[in-house]
Amino acid sequence: MHNIDLKNYEIRTDMAIDLTEKDKESFKPKSYVKNNVKITWIELDENNTIGKKPGTYLTLEFDDVTDDASKKIVSNVFMEEFKTMLDVVGYKKGMKITVIGLGNLKSTPDALGPFVTDKIIVTKHFFDMNIDVDKSFSNVSAFYPGVTGSTGIETSDFINGVVKEINPDLIIVIDALASSSISRVNKSIQVSDAGISPGSGIGNKRKEISKQTLGIPVVAVGVPTVVDAVVIVSDTINYMIKNYAYNKNFLNKKASKFINKPINYLKNEVSASDEDKKTLLGLIGTLSDIELKNLTYEVLTPIGYNLMVTPKEVDFIIEKLSDVISYGINHSLHKI
Repeated sequence: MHNIDLKNYEIRTDMAIDLTEKDKESFKPKSYVKNNVKITWIELDENNTIGKKPGTYLTLEFDDVTDDASKKIVSNVFMEEFKTMLDVVGYKKGMKITVIGLGNLKSTPDALGPFVTDKIIVTKHFFDMNIDVDKSFSNVSAFYPGVTGSTGIETSDFINGVVKEINPDLIIVIDALASSSISRVNKSIQVSDAGISPGSGIGNKRKEISKQTLGIPVVAVGVPTVVDAVVIVSDTINYMIKNYAYNKNFLNKKASKFINKPINYLKNEVSASDEDKKTLLGLIGTLSDIELKNLTYEVLTPIGYNLMVTPKEVDFIIEKLSDVISYGINHSLHKI
């Protein structure tokens, strides 16, 4: 097999946790679990080695938001952690807030931002008319600028113009993201004070939206809704190895004879030896994760099959996730 040039492959991900989880010693994330939601805080400085903007990154990982009970749990945890992020950026009651939903309503995996802004409780017009607004409510406006391909206007220029006109004190921007892990697609939320570059996760990077470009704090909220086919193939191979190792160990136990339904082997501590990998997959099994991704990239890209993929039920899930995020934002800004 020829040597794989690592420069040819760039992991498409907007998620800081994707790039830091295998080097916890260097990045020292703070992780804990709240109501079965895993929460991770990561601080990145300007000298970080993963190419992400310096700042604070919060990630929430969960199993499901499609039923009402699970959605309520995740919504409340998101609200609590989002309030902490607002404290990080210096939010105070009385600030003027603008919520911006990035994305394309005509493409469901990219419609998270518009879906969320449609559910934000907007009050700016009441404040502008000098109406006696209940003290429980903050001065909040919301809009979605569409995409450059539809408007012909660079998204950041659109936002910059609105910001100059209405002079908010804080921007909250929502967007769909990409991940390099299929386990996080539609099952995680990232919040950051580092701003956002629309389209960067799918190789269509636009102008940055951040404190540096707008002059005011920006909190970016996103959910990974798509993943590269390269990631699906390489992750599936790794899952095959874990499944093989689990079955090899478990089937030797007497208790296995009394279980007649599929077992989620990922919930168990599973480790495969190099010999196991080689036995199952031969030469492929000896490759490291990055080598496996690079090989898959080399195989799929020249023939146009490195597709961006999203789950078939994405329309249903986007609706639920927009409920979670809008709930957290509304209850963080307004005392309702």
